[in-house]
Amino acid sequence: MEWKGTIKYDDNFLNENESMKVLDYCHNCPYTYGEIDDDNLPPTGMISEIEGGNEIYHLFEKRLNDKSAFLQNMTLYRMYINCFVPNENPYFHVDGEGITFLYYASEYWDLNDGGETQFYLDGNILGVPPVPNRLVMFDGMIQHRATSFRTRHRFTVAIKYVPQ
Repeated sequence: MEWKGTIKYDDNFLNENESMKVLDYCHNCPYTYGEIDDDNLPPTGMISEIEGGNEIYHLFEKRLNDKSAFLQNMTLYRMYINCFVPNENPYFHVDGEGITFLYYASEYWDLNDGGETQFYLDGNILGVPPVPNRLVMFDGMIQHRATSFRTRHRFTVAIKYVPQ
């Protein structure tokens, strides 16, 4: 995976066993209410921080470092799971300077499920579908938001890097 400052994605990012392990982790880890993406907006969703000693943390860190040589000049500063309930309506926000990766942890996806990540670029809203086992990479300064699934929880592993 190369970085050229645009939105990129990598399908089948993990092998099948790893993908199922991440999904199981998302379903069973503890969550707290409310990620605050902007001090002027109310919190949305639920989050679960993934600490540095965690097996899932090491899995993503290793896989990203193996696939993305440009990360050698960056520092992994936060990894967590976003969980949105059906029909929740998150806000557009920026993550700040750096690169954000989103990993879609789900068993299946259908076009009518919703759940895409929307990006606001050049006056247009572009959506990236939450295909299971897909990793999306984008500049953290791009306005974006999650959308929820219609009938089930939406889990996304968020991984954020900043320049050293």
